[in-house]
Amino acid sequence: MTNHEAFLEAKKYIPGGVDSPVRAFGSVGSEPFMVERAKGAFIYDVEGKKYLDFVQSWGPLIFGHADKDIQNAVIKTAKNGLSFGASSPLETKLAKIVLEQFDYLDKIRFVSSGTEATMSAIRLARGFSGKDGIIKFEGCYHGHSDSLLVKAGSGATTFGNSSSAGVPQDVAKNTYLAIYNDIESVKNILKENHNIGTIIIEPVAGNMGLVPADKQFLKELRKICDEKNIVLILDEVMSGYRASKLGSYGIYGVKGDIVTFGKVIGGGMNVAAFAGKEEIMNHISPLGAVYQAGTLSGNPVAMAAGIASLTKINESENLYSELESLATLFMTGLKEIADECGVYLQICVRGSMFGYFFNEFEVKNYDDALKSDTKKFAKFHTGMINEGIFLAPSQFETGFICAAMSRKDIEFALKKARKVMKTL
Repeated sequence: MTNHEAFLEAKKYIPGGVDSPVRAFGSVGSEPFMVERAKGAFIYDVEGKKYLDFVQSWGPLIFGHADKDIQNAVIKTAKNGLSFGASSPLETKLAKIVLEQFDYLDKIRFVSSGTEATMSAIRLARGFSGKDGIIKFEGCYHGHSDSLLVKAGSGATTFGNSSSAGVPQDVAKNTYLAIYNDIESVKNILKENHNIGTIIIEPVAGNMGLVPADKQFLKELRKICDEKNIVLILDEVMSGYRASKLGSYGIYGVKGDIVTFGKVIGGGMNVAAFAGKEEIMNHISPLGAVYQAGTLSGNPVAMAAGIASLTKINESENLYSELESLATLFMTGLKEIADECGVYLQICVRGSMFGYFFNEFEVKNYDDALKSDTKKFAKFHTGMINEGIFLAPSQFETGFICAAMSRKDIEFALKKARKVMKTL
């Protein structure tokens, strides 16, 4: 079966042939390849073609595909049952690992997806603050729950939608939009509205492309929240354990009242979480009046994968410096190639995360990102796919380095990038 045939078959039964819109490759004007298997830094499609994978399942695979230690933990746990519908010591073990590292957080609740984590964090923050209004930032994606799907970046940007059909206006009206890296836009909203009890932000935004917050901006945001008793939620579903071992906190030293986690803490399985100060977390059921539940939350197999992944992280002394070194090598090399070819390119690296924009100017916020040349990106992406390099199929996504990659792999990718860049 060819990739095209497999995709046509999928389209008969699945809307658009995909279970997540960004997989459709529509924004880059092509069809997706269909994956059969993966190992380490590489994935293989149904035709047997091999790709160096810079997507890494959108972040969680910090040790690459089919890591032996994580696989063994999953297999061993699965033999005891896939799901109990009851509590397990594995949940406590993973909770302790996370909270011992993020020592300013007191308690954690596991869920099954990043959307679930941010949705629950928002509900908890509203319940704690007693106020319905929230501020989010243009271009930050916090999952597809109704109140957060407004100028949400990521797939919504890729498909030209600032929000989504089906979101009630009565829900969206409580969401106020600020400009990323612009503290005055936050102050202006707060001057006019007194019902805001929550601010949520990606401190290292990964869903309008990779756009980190300015340190001073984030510190001022923390100060405003302290002065006005606003709950600050740091969405680290993508950047947690990726931007650094301590996520954005390891870079900025700014603490969230609630922090959402995902991706890496599941080791490739569907795990996410929200954690916070005890006085806030005690408002969640069964202790408090804010209801949240999930039959598969804390699933034993997923917990085992997360424990194995975080244990490997803690045992790897030079992991993040090595990953950042490879990411920097890739991005600086790509920038040099673009300069040689007369192509405008902006690059960014944060730990094992990287991003690049076909843009003449530095990207600091959502509007800047939207000025990027998406047609040029699409041509570059298609060319790289043809050369066996899998990059995220959207200008508004982030790339990832994994521990299974080597300097030789990066040099291979740059060699192919030079060939493709010359065609732009």
